[in-house]
Amino acid sequence: MADDSADDALPPGASALTARTRRARRRLRVAALTTAAALTLTAAAGVALYVKFDGNIAGLDIDSALGGDRPEDAPHGSLDILVLGSDSRAGGNGVYGSEDGARADTAMIVHINEEHDAATVVSIPRDTLVTRPACDRADGTTAPEAPRTMYNEAYEIGGPACAVKTTESLTGIRMDHYIEIDFKGFEKIIDTLGGVEITTREDLRDPDSRLDLAAGTHTLDGAQALALVRTRHAIGDGSDLGRIRLQHTFVRALAEQVGSIGLFGNPKKLYDLADAATSSLTTDSALASVSELTGLARTLKNIGPDQLDMITLPIAHDEHDPNRVVPLSPQGERLWEALRRDEPVPEAAREGSAAADRQQPGAEVTPGTPEGGE
Repeated sequence: MADDSADDALPPGASALTARTRRARRRLRVAALTTAAALTLTAAAGVALYVKFDGNIAGLDIDSALGGDRPEDAPHGSLDILVLGSDSRAGGNGVYGSEDGARADTAMIVHINEEHDAATVVSIPRDTLVTRPACDRADGTTAPEAPRTMYNEAYEIGGPACAVKTTESLTGIRMDHYIEIDFKGFEKIIDTLGGVEITTREDLRDPDSRLDLAAGTHTLDGAQALALVRTRHAIGDGSDLGRIRLQHTFVRALAEQVGSIGLFGNPKKLYDLADAATSSLTTDSALASVSELTGLARTLKNIGPDQLDMITLPIAHDEHDPNRVVPLSPQGERLWEALRRDEPVPEAAREGSAAADRQQPGAEVTPGTPEGGE
């Protein structure tokens, strides 16, 4: 190889300044090429991650499935999202049993106000008797309208589209988005967040949901958190209402955990959560991309536990079947009207409901460490 000094040899009449200029230009070219290569690799990695995450998300075209016969969208900038927890035992969920089909094990309507600084979360008990509208089945046939049908059976009859259609029929509110998560997906997201801290004043045990917690403060991993939000027999009278109360407590604790870890300032945690979330969710097609999910997360990031109004659809026990509940009137209409107007839910919409927290006996569970604890 020729000596580097030969490259710097000066032609007759050239000055030392010319040599220094040539060397400087060569270094600049090398630096420019190195920088360009680094930027290219970074961009390629970013595209690869984007494609990976986008490929993780299962998207459903709810709009095409339901057509134009839906409530009008609210004119303000609020958002209404139907969030379902599926009890499907398919795939990795088989460890939870071998029941056929799938139902909406948990159903919440999340209403985010126009300012995006507060949210109302309305749980719908799965045993609520409603009039299910006609829905298309997976085999192409149509299930006719059915009165006095359990709310969670809509999902079993016609999947997410029927669940959305039934929810919109019940509420008169157009759902902007649909999000579904199954058992294993829920576990994965909680584990990725590092667990969620709750305190229970009594022992909680339920072999059916695999819950086994002694009284005290616990950081629940994914499996324990799933057992808590699924239990019906560890608290109260074993009904779905007591379980919903526990779920509301858990959602507040989850909001505290998300706020405490500085998610948007932690690239590693954000990456892991994005991977866990996108591989665990089924959404409407409009939400089924990294950019849309990230945008939704940013919409929610300023809503902490103190900005969450957690309520249950006002219900009464059905006079013909004590194991079922029915929407309470006029409280239910007042609730849905408040959400349609993007207003706080009035106390009159909560009065007299069998779902009121003060009527739900059972073990006390609170987010985090009890007052005076360490």
